[in-house]
Amino acid sequence: MFRRRREVDETDAVDAVDDVDDVDAVAEDGPTTGPWDPADLPQDDSTVRVELGGVSIPVVDRVEVRVEVVEDVVVAAALADGASQLVVNAFAAPKSAGIWAEVRQEITDSLRNGGGAAEQVDGPFGPELRARIPNDTGGHEQARFIGVDGPRWFLRGLITGPAATDPSQAARLESVFRDIVVVRGGEAMAPRDPLPLHLPREIVEQAAAAADDAADPEERRLQLQERGPEITEIQ
Repeated sequence: MFRRRREVDETDAVDAVDDVDDVDAVAEDGPTTGPWDPADLPQDDSTVRVELGGVSIPVVDRVEVRVEVVEDVVVAAALADGASQLVVNAFAAPKSAGIWAEVRQEITDSLRNGGGAAEQVDGPFGPELRARIPNDTGGHEQARFIGVDGPRWFLRGLITGPAATDPSQAARLESVFRDIVVVRGGEAMAPRDPLPLHLPREIVEQAAAAADDAADPEERRLQLQERGPEITEIQ
């Protein structure tokens, strides 16, 4: 179900019913509360954010912002709050129907086939999954999968660590997730294509300088000046 569309016209409503069996997939009217589309962001918003292309992450005290890099491509943003972590991914989605219901079922099936488990529950963002994910030691790790369907985008979060089971530990990460801005852009993209991410320009410049000075490039930590959080590049 869409949670982030403020308006829906008759054509969209008909398309949504044609695209899916469940009429609940039609976009909801009503106020937007975040995560945000740029068109829905309050005009008086003054939040300082880390701009990563497809997502704009709010700066929150005590939350470290990390980026996951695979072959020099930024593939995800990770937010660390002590021993807890929230990994964020943003994807393109169809105009008239959300994909979170399908994704939840796919995650559930994958975990069960791999020796894990997942249970759907109602959370602060609507339906979510409480999961047990197999780890390298033969045990299981507790996790939460949260998701929000927006206008032509889908935002997914994976919470691990103490925040996966303790609401008080999760509060700060949930607040960050709620205040993310998803920048879908107007280009044509296939549903489920990841939205392109990149490092902020100032971080790229710092990375170049750090690479010249660091004896071990994998240990360099990239500071985002004048914004508070630490940015770590994870290779």
